[in-house]
Amino acid sequence: MQRNKTQNRRKTVVFFFAVLMVFAVLVGRLVYLIGFRGDYYSEKAEELHERERSIKAARGEIYDTNGVLIATNKTVCTISVIHSQLTDSEKVIKVLASELGMTEEAVRKRVEKVSAREKIKSNVEKEIGDRIREYDLDGVKVDEDFKRYYPFDSLASKVLGFTGSDNQGIIGLEVIYEDYLKGTEGQILTVTDAKGVELVNTAEKRIDPLAGNNLYISLDVNIQKYAVQAAQKVLEKKQAKAVSIILMNPQNGEIYAMVNLPEFNLNEPYTLNVETEGTLTSEERQKLLNQMWRNGAINDTYEPGSTFKIITMSAALEEGVVSLNDTFSCPGFKIVEDRKIRCHKVAGHGAENFVQGAMNSCNPVFIEVGLRLGIDRYYDYFGQFGLLTKTGIDLPGEAGTIMHKKDNMGLVELATVSFGQSFQVSPIQMLTTVSSLINGGRRITPHFGVDVRNSEGEIIEVFSYETKENILSEETSKTVRYILEQVVSAGSGKNAYLPGFHIGGKTATSEKLPRSLKKYISSFIGFAPADDPKIIGIVIIDEPQGIYYGGTIAAPVMKELFENVLPYLGIEEVYSEEEAKKETVIMPAVEGMTVKEAKELMQENSFEIRLLGEGERVVEQFPLAGEEISVNSTIILYLAE
Repeated sequence: MQRNKTQNRRKTVVFFFAVLMVFAVLVGRLVYLIGFRGDYYSEKAEELHERERSIKAARGEIYDTNGVLIATNKTVCTISVIHSQLTDSEKVIKVLASELGMTEEAVRKRVEKVSAREKIKSNVEKEIGDRIREYDLDGVKVDEDFKRYYPFDSLASKVLGFTGSDNQGIIGLEVIYEDYLKGTEGQILTVTDAKGVELVNTAEKRIDPLAGNNLYISLDVNIQKYAVQAAQKVLEKKQAKAVSIILMNPQNGEIYAMVNLPEFNLNEPYTLNVETEGTLTSEERQKLLNQMWRNGAINDTYEPGSTFKIITMSAALEEGVVSLNDTFSCPGFKIVEDRKIRCHKVAGHGAENFVQGAMNSCNPVFIEVGLRLGIDRYYDYFGQFGLLTKTGIDLPGEAGTIMHKKDNMGLVELATVSFGQSFQVSPIQMLTTVSSLINGGRRITPHFGVDVRNSEGEIIEVFSYETKENILSEETSKTVRYILEQVVSAGSGKNAYLPGFHIGGKTATSEKLPRSLKKYISSFIGFAPADDPKIIGIVIIDEPQGIYYGGTIAAPVMKELFENVLPYLGIEEVYSEEEAKKETVIMPAVEGMTVKEAKELMQENSFEIRLLGEGERVVEQFPLAGEEISVNSTIILYLAE
């Protein structure tokens, strides 16, 4: 009995000391938390009762070279609900459904969702947001936001690009200059009780947003409009798949205009610009959107055809393997190893010197010149001229040149490359390279970005671009300009001739792969004034219907552009004595006439007639009716039954 009492007493003592130890540990922990970690847990407790809302920053605006606003912001609203603060859910559902144009079912699904904050709809017009705010509905939040707005809708759409729902750039200049344009978001911190209801008598903590900076670019809205007008006309006339035009300053690489038809509406960038049949899968729709957003002048490559003869010409003259008076003979083809490579003129050009060969765009002449250079030296000039590297333009997704590897290049490949076939380049690469060859030999970097300014107009950063000197001698560059002026004044590019303005240029007609499809790309590169180029441009017409020769349909587009743009740039007309004496007439309309009727009318003005196609009736004519042309001009008539 005594032993049991002793054991019970010991157990009681052990239990007491155990409780005492636990109590001591808890007290010690409490002292530690209060004394040493109090600030930390106080801060954490406060965070549990704070709600954070971001305030979108206004995105920087984009201006053209004349200060015309081409990308700005429109105030919109984001409507959301805080579930714990709702006092009349049914009223909220009815009001939001009515004002936002949504079904009550869709609104109910979001309103009844238990979450800290549930977004109902974003990019709501400010007028609607203001009306919703006036209802003073508990738990409904109306936050002002910004939506990108483009005043000119589709103008330069594939250059400017657009932003997503988060106001971040997705394509074009919007994504390239994102860090300058995006700004810094602000914050609103509100205090709530344990249930998440905002406390009325507590002040909000607000950190104001910081607006993005403004971007100024070289694009000229007026020149862009001229280019769109010219491109649209030929797109419709020739029922082409696409038309691209770039106009640039060849001295510094500033781009005045870049058109890629068909364009799309920047304010509705997810609306397809083509008609579709049936219901599209999400993958099919995205593929069409990606194609719609694609900038063909930058992202795509093509066989340049005869415009590449400018590169062959420059390399050969610089290397000294050809001179202006070298004579050639064109029987209509040239045999290289086991290949018979034809000239575009089946009957041949006969005897001609190098300048005449360029004016005639004679393939055998340029094959011979390429063979004189040889594979090693020709390939060296590819690198020297910058063709084997990208241009570095400030747009995303630039395509690189697709060229034979030097080890895989034989004489046949050299021959075809010499006149622009069997490899591919991008339009911007062709224009940049030719610019560098006619500006005195300085490899320039094409670009849009000029400088960045704050909201006060103060310049924050001026962009600079790489220039590589002496890729060609000034003397050779001058000779190239002279030859290309002859091409326009009296050669294959004469449909770009503009009296009073000395224009240089080169035509091209290239057949797309596979050759069996008989689809073509017509193009022209032109610059003016020929002796001191201030502007250079490229026109590319993809899959024109009917007449498809570059000299026939692409050169006139450049002529029309230069008629508008050269005076706009302040380039004055300077007539030579020969030009002053040259008589001009208005091109008569002969479409719909019989061949006999058309010939009789043409003979009255001493026109030379060239017939294409088969049939007894004229269905298409170049130049177009109503154009002012010189007497003795060559008129091309396309015939059909």
